Amino acid sequence: MSTPEESGLRIGIRIPPCDRVDRLAGTARRAEELGFDQVWFPDSQLLWRDVFTVLTAAALGTERIGLGSAVTNLATRHPAVVASAARSVAELAPGRFTLGLGVGNSSVGPIGLRQSTGAELRDGLAMLRALFEGQEWGFNGVRSRLRDPDPNVPIHLAASGPRNLRLAGEIADGVILLSGVSQKTLAGATARVREGAEAAGRTAESIPLTVSAFCAVTDDVEADARLLKPICASIAQNGGAPFLALAGIELDVPAKVEGVYPDLVHAEDWDAAVKISSEWVSDEAVLRFAQEFCLFGTAREITERLKALHADGVTNVFLQHVGSYDPPTELIESVGSAVLPALRPGA
Repeated sequence: MSTPEESGLRIGIRIPPCDRVDRLAGTARRAEELGFDQVWFPDSQLLWRDVFTVLTAAALGTERIGLGSAVTNLATRHPAVVASAARSVAELAPGRFTLGLGVGNSSVGPIGLRQSTGAELRDGLAMLRALFEGQEWGFNGVRSRLRDPDPNVPIHLAASGPRNLRLAGEIADGVILLSGVSQKTLAGATARVREGAEAAGRTAESIPLTVSAFCAVTDDVEADARLLKPICASIAQNGGAPFLALAGIELDVPAKVEGVYPDLVHAEDWDAAVKISSEWVSDEAVLRFAQEFCLFGTAREITERLKALHADGVTNVFLQHVGSYDPPTELIESVGSAVLPALRPGA
């Protein structure tokens, strides 16, 4: 079997824009030095620094590593604004930038907006493509175009539900899967992407699949898994209970949880969120979640799971640490020093 480097598995890291922009660029540079293939920055205007400002600094501060938004949206940002911002980053990092889009999540909730519908995503992607290609587009009776366009900006769509997974397979240049690394849920998600691709006359194998996964290099999974309780509770709270049930995790979390700001996934007081989530998520349930859906374990165990993911058709993985308001320094160092060398022994 060929190594992941030879066969194309790309390992990325998610860096929340939680610090000064120059420091975040330094974090991206350190990931590049240690051999990561990609850095991904999420977008949530009230939680973090502006994602395109951070991407610009990272583009100027690195040379090789791929850069991406994971993810921005077309609800708080008009597609024309996104097109201009994405083009601006792409010209600073030729061939390295990926525009990741989603429905909005933590960007829209705190300001009382709703998430983008599938129809809005479809129309927004069509507009973005036209603008990137220098074509005119009709805006409320006015036809305009983007000066100095860049037709080579890939658009990846983040999806978890079946309709958006099919939509991503139909219209996106790549898909960011929010199903974790569970073989059961991953198989279902990729099947929906395949259905969308086939309906559009596309080849599913030509569509890059990026899987996001919480990760920790640890010798004590049972202890570290407790930190995942708010994540697990949030998945159940937002329609993911059937996915968890596939792994034998039965949870019933109320639609509104008091005492956590702004939400379970992005809680400012993580210890309090863990304690509150314990009402619905037992230690046994979260351990199963860590083992089934996440990459928690020793460097060797994580390496083997990454190889298995690639064997199942995954082309990209981006790793997340638990937390939103500190950079993933420890995860970058531990994966960069122990996992990446094992994946790429010849590098």
